[in-house]
Amino acid sequence: MHAAFAEFDPGSYTIYLNGNNVVLETDGLPNHTSPYWSAASPLDIAPVCTTTAEMAPGDIDNFNGSYTLTVPQNPALASPSSTGLGPIGLAVSGSVIYNDEEGPNIPLDNAAGSLDCNGAHTGPQSYHYHLEPKAWSDDDNALIGIISDGFFLYGRKCYSTGTYPTDLDASGGHTSMTQHSCDPEYHYHIQNELYLGLYYILFPGDYQGTPNPIQ
Repeated sequence: MHAAFAEFDPGSYTIYLNGNNVVLETDGLPNHTSPYWSAASPLDIAPVCTTTAEMAPGDIDNFNGSYTLTVPQNPALASPSSTGLGPIGLAVSGSVIYNDEEGPNIPLDNAAGSLDCNGAHTGPQSYHYHLEPKAWSDDDNALIGIISDGFFLYGRKCYSTGTYPTDLDASGGHTSMTQHSCDPEYHYHIQNELYLGLYYILFPGDYQGTPNPIQ
């Protein structure tokens, strides 16, 4: 199994091989603090990057679902395809990754005020990330998670050069070594482009591989 899977939180994930595929199962709950936990949770904190008035409805504790993603051990590039609403990837923290839309053809702009310091909020079915998650990645090369086409997503910096990559495609992807691979491999990065002058969107592009359902 790819070395990157060792960074996925074992408290949230069960990860195993099924033939030539890797299966990831998660409870969808993040392993870090957020004002979106209920007051009964030890991970609950007061809002800092948002306000109580701006926060989306629902506590993380109320989402008792689970998510499963099956990806090939060796994903391949394919014709680019658009991401849709809902989960497009799984973060190492246990929660899911969304794109840069808040609804059908509705940009994230109007909902940005509801996001916590990890670029995440609740609703309608999960706590999910739209922006760079400061709990474990802040202007660095940390592993963010895996996109549903099987390619990993890393922070804004490239491990192989120690700085921001300059050869990214329209989806923030390129081929180079990572801290988890001795050989160059295709992967995505959070693009080092400011959004609303403050934020960095996790994944604003198209899938560059074949997406698999997150159920």
